[in-house]
Amino acid sequence: MHVLVLGAGLLGVSTAHFLQQQGHTVTVVDRQATAAAETSFANGGQISVSHAEPWANPGAPLKLLQWLGKEDAPLLFRLRADMRQWLWGLQFLRECTPARTAHNIRQIVALGTYSRSTLQQLRAELDLQYDQRAQGILHFYTDPKEFAAAEAPAALMRELGCDRRVIPADEAVRLEPALAHVHALGRLAGATYTAEDESGDARAFTQALAARCAANGVRFLFNHGITALRSVGGVVDHVEATDDHGRFQRLRADAYVVAMGAFSPLLLQPLGIHLPIYPAKGYSVTMPVADAAKAHQVSLTDDGHKLVFSRLGDRLRIAGTAELNGYDRNLNPVRCEAIVRRVEELFPGAGDTSRAEFWTGLRPTTPSNLPVIGRSRLPNLFLNTGHGTLGWTHACGSGKSIARIVSGLLPELDFAFTGLPPRWRQQPATALAA
Repeated sequence: MHVLVLGAGLLGVSTAHFLQQQGHTVTVVDRQATAAAETSFANGGQISVSHAEPWANPGAPLKLLQWLGKEDAPLLFRLRADMRQWLWGLQFLRECTPARTAHNIRQIVALGTYSRSTLQQLRAELDLQYDQRAQGILHFYTDPKEFAAAEAPAALMRELGCDRRVIPADEAVRLEPALAHVHALGRLAGATYTAEDESGDARAFTQALAARCAANGVRFLFNHGITALRSVGGVVDHVEATDDHGRFQRLRADAYVVAMGAFSPLLLQPLGIHLPIYPAKGYSVTMPVADAAKAHQVSLTDDGHKLVFSRLGDRLRIAGTAELNGYDRNLNPVRCEAIVRRVEELFPGAGDTSRAEFWTGLRPTTPSNLPVIGRSRLPNLFLNTGHGTLGWTHACGSGKSIARIVSGLLPELDFAFTGLPPRWRQQPATALAA
């Protein structure tokens, strides 16, 4: 078949690669001039199966109330006259029960573990280089209550095959000496460590994989703004787009995969497909290493402040926080300064803050933190979107899975894919029911 993939970020390019591997003719369409130019451009850099506890958990409602109105809060819910935002918020609250949290953790760990192994296999096959590090991820806590609350989710993750170990502060410093400063101040309560997790530059990975895809015959239509999906007779007939000269085009294929992140629901709504996805604006800071002896080597997560720290060669990448404020992508200087202030508080002198580069992107976030992957109600339209903060973690597993579904094959993974036949998990991983 000829498959049209809409979006050239992590999810779109990964999808294109695995579709091409299944023998399809693939075209990727994106409004930007290169791959990974939007949400995949400067994310936190973590492949973090251990980051499986969703935002919606039993402790979230109280934290949201405490953070409401604070410009530098880790999660800022900026109330708008936006029905989609309010509906998303209500669904979020419904996901905060212990039972829903446990269910969502199981799903996130299953996809993350599969995706991480798929990435590792792909890296070995193609010899991709993207400042990758396989030194694990260390979640550290400066609040004893936060540390105590991490034990139950970590125990559930271990039951599910993600070896997230709870460790004392001394062992955390042994694994990452850069934490010695925080420990010396008496502020390191403890940590969890997942040795199998990784980090790396998502944009470098996506662009390297896109180059391999192009060399293998995948066609990329960059500078093409997608304006509409049009259906005829209950199937998608074509995509409407404009090229970089403003010329109108109709793009046709046998099947279509929407991998447009936070913009996916806007494109699909006119077709009567309503996705529970809302943009959560995330921030990142990238700065050169100033003092290698003070800079972290292991990828870190500061759970209390919702920040992640990755080492990308001679650069430090710090990313996180979330602002639910519609599709606004303006940098908020208060939030930028809060990230730099936290970096200096934890690792003074490690990075050159005078050369810090700030970036923001719109994460396509669902209330449950589970992405939307699978068939839509239109038989030739497929979805690979809604990955929130875990797009890098889940990209390769999602891409391989949707490629199998498009090809009429069962996914290799036990996950809540959309549009599959009932009881598909009991079937052999070969063909889908007709």
